[in-house]
Amino acid sequence: MLKTDSVFALYAYVRSAGLYSAVEQELNLTYHSSLESLTKVCDVVTLNCPLHPETEHMINEQALKNFKRGAYLINTARGKLCNRDAIVDALESGQLAGYAGDVWFPQPAPNDHPWRTMPNHGMTPHISGTSLSAQTRYAAGTREILECYFEGRPIRDEYLIVQGGRLAGVGAHSYSKGNATGGSEEAAQFKKD
Repeated sequence: MLKTDSVFALYAYVRSAGLYSAVEQELNLTYHSSLESLTKVCDVVTLNCPLHPETEHMINEQALKNFKRGAYLINTARGKLCNRDAIVDALESGQLAGYAGDVWFPQPAPNDHPWRTMPNHGMTPHISGTSLSAQTRYAAGTREILECYFEGRPIRDEYLIVQGGRLAGVGAHSYSKGNATGGSEEAAQFKKD
């Protein structure tokens, strides 16, 4: 716990396996084995995980019941991690004090998307990758991948997601088989011809 002018911050996290205790101590982290145990004690919860079948709608009506009443939820990962209507209901009831994010589902969000008018929200464009340093890293990585491909060299594991039709490299540890894109047809109806 960090104390700064009477403000306390508890840095907690959930993942499939905890970090080494030395890392937890160094970073002042508290490991929670479940989302439920984390949300019961945190005033602010941020989502920083990929979207795959196991995380789709992980924040739903039941999960929100386990949040501390009046907590804040920040989603800068993927819009479909949250059940759209459950977020609106939690804000309207006061279960959540606020929701902030830069991701929607579907994306682009239609004009009548309920997150546009729900109370106590802050939605911004999804622009985390637009800093000059991020663009430089993306360009260098893309160049390396293309050079490896055209020269017949293996692509580094850090850049692999799929190879030979199967999850590979870092992708094999970050994603799971399945489809979490259901509902995307809703966004397609708003595309301009």
